[in-house]
Amino acid sequence: MTADVPEPTGLTYAAAGVDTEAGDKAVELMKDAVRRTQGAQVLGGVGGFAGLYDAAELTRYRRPLLATSTDGVGTKVAIAQALDVHDTIGFDLVGMVVDDIVVVGAKPLFMTDYIACGKVVPERIAGIVRGIAAACEVAGTALVGGETAEHPGLLGEDEYDVAGAATGVVEADALLGPDRVREGDVLVAMASSGLHSNGYSLVRAVLEHAGWGLERHVDDLGRTVGEELLTPTRVYASDCLALAADDDAQVHAFTHVTGGGLAANLARVLPAGLVATVDRSSWDVPPVFRLVRDLGGVPRGDLESTLNLGVGMVAIVGADGVDAALARCAALGLPAWVLGSVAAHDPATTGSADDDLVVGTKGVRAGAVRLVGDYRA
Repeated sequence: MTADVPEPTGLTYAAAGVDTEAGDKAVELMKDAVRRTQGAQVLGGVGGFAGLYDAAELTRYRRPLLATSTDGVGTKVAIAQALDVHDTIGFDLVGMVVDDIVVVGAKPLFMTDYIACGKVVPERIAGIVRGIAAACEVAGTALVGGETAEHPGLLGEDEYDVAGAATGVVEADALLGPDRVREGDVLVAMASSGLHSNGYSLVRAVLEHAGWGLERHVDDLGRTVGEELLTPTRVYASDCLALAADDDAQVHAFTHVTGGGLAANLARVLPAGLVATVDRSSWDVPPVFRLVRDLGGVPRGDLESTLNLGVGMVAIVGADGVDAALARCAALGLPAWVLGSVAAHDPATTGSADDDLVVGTKGVRAGAVRLVGDYRA
């Protein structure tokens, strides 16, 4: 006895929730923005199976080291979706990826993106990619390809997530990092544009707990909560490369302040045996961070280990390079200030109750960071 088989109903891929024609339309809407990021090194244009980048440029390096990074935007996409604003989230994606590469002194050469969504709405997908392309232009990075995947049944029609990966190059003897950092070096902070793309799960929980909507106007912010939360991440790549190329600035290392906060990320680029002291009173914490603190009653330790608190990137420079580094940042229009300094550290002298000391993070055996003093507000 055989089971009854239903008569064919003419079910199609589109009826199952995947619209390939919408994907094609999205590509048409985004391709001009993507092309603007591509120089002569990019071959093949938009729509190929693989992005092609002419590696002949690497022949001018004596010993080229390739640097690569991948990341996403996290739950900040929920804000973009709630506000139906999709052309800024690309700056968050590019910033999270290329600014990890520039930390080692590498120039980001090219990037690819991936968008997973419940339904391809061509204008929405094109808006996301246009934002990615605009940020790549700021970073001096070619956007050589990407992929949009429609996942009906897994994601809602208005839901999406984005991710990206980039590759860069640095001359081996120009590599920045812990090996260059010395006792007596100085920390030069570079201002963030706001929350950037980390800690949004905490921020969203605070707003939910307080019963605040994204449309609420806050005088201290000068705009609505939603507008503040959707502020694009500052992309530092070009500025950091310019700073590193200034011999007078004596740049030894950078750290990108992302998930984990300032101290944890700074510790990653310090060698064991050194401690960086960060003076909390050296900058004004922007209003959005104070709002999160006060609205949610968030303890200082949680704030510091979750949010950037106004510091998006830090350069570690030689003591004689501070003035040149600050002058270069000023010329680039990048707010910067002296954050602290680096000294010798004997772990044996550290007490177990030293809550303001962070040692070795992300599985790295590294130096330590101590935060001292109090914030101005």
